[in-house]
Amino acid sequence: MSTLWFHKYQGTGNDFLIGDNRSGLYTNLTAPQIQRLCDRRFGIGADGLILLESEADKDFSMRYFNADGHPGSFCGNGARCITQFAHYAGIAKDEYIFSAVDGDHRSRRDQDGTVSVLMQSVTTLLSHDDAVFVDTGSPHLVVAVEDLDNTAVEEVGRSIRNSDRYREKGININFVQRTDDPGTIRVRTYERGVENETYSCGTGAVAAALVFAADREGEQLICVQTRGGDLLVRFAKEKARYSAIWLCGPALFIFETTLDPQQF
Repeated sequence: MSTLWFHKYQGTGNDFLIGDNRSGLYTNLTAPQIQRLCDRRFGIGADGLILLESEADKDFSMRYFNADGHPGSFCGNGARCITQFAHYAGIAKDEYIFSAVDGDHRSRRDQDGTVSVLMQSVTTLLSHDDAVFVDTGSPHLVVAVEDLDNTAVEEVGRSIRNSDRYREKGININFVQRTDDPGTIRVRTYERGVENETYSCGTGAVAAALVFAADREGEQLICVQTRGGDLLVRFAKEKARYSAIWLCGPALFIFETTLDPQQF
């Protein structure tokens, strides 16, 4: 394996390393190498690694790895970041169709800098003790709290994630506080694979927004305030079905560098 280019992007503080794997240069990266690349002390540092790959009849394919080096489920903020990277990498479009681990998605780049991704429809919200489970491409628990700032996200999140019920497959935990604005919620997320709190989680923001609006019908627009910035979640609700779910927000280039993964 030779020296590889890595580009770093972030979406509301959720940061990713991205590589252009259309020629197969990144295919042999091992889990320990990816883990080292994502380490914030011994590598570049990121919440995950994303590879842009070719796929017939699609603009590109997205392959995502958690910071622990293992393949992950769908990543909403990562999808928005790889959309921005695809444009940089020569797939010069404003709207895309791409594939990910949970199926096909659409994404778009707006002139105001917003990058949006269309999520899969959701039909099931399940009560899990004092929380609500929802799969938005990744499995999430949504837990309502009264004082988000003083919630021990890392401690409580790790305890739930490693409980008997969730230890094997893992779970992401979103702690959600309502605000005085009926269209705005605040969210902090403990992510599996990172095994810590992240500044933002796109699929978690969507999960929290769906649960927050579970008693409403019709078109919805929810502002989700995360530690890294605001995300907008648009969707339509009809009875138990949530469709046309768009996750919207910034996706920004940070820097690029080259490394030989075998040398560290």
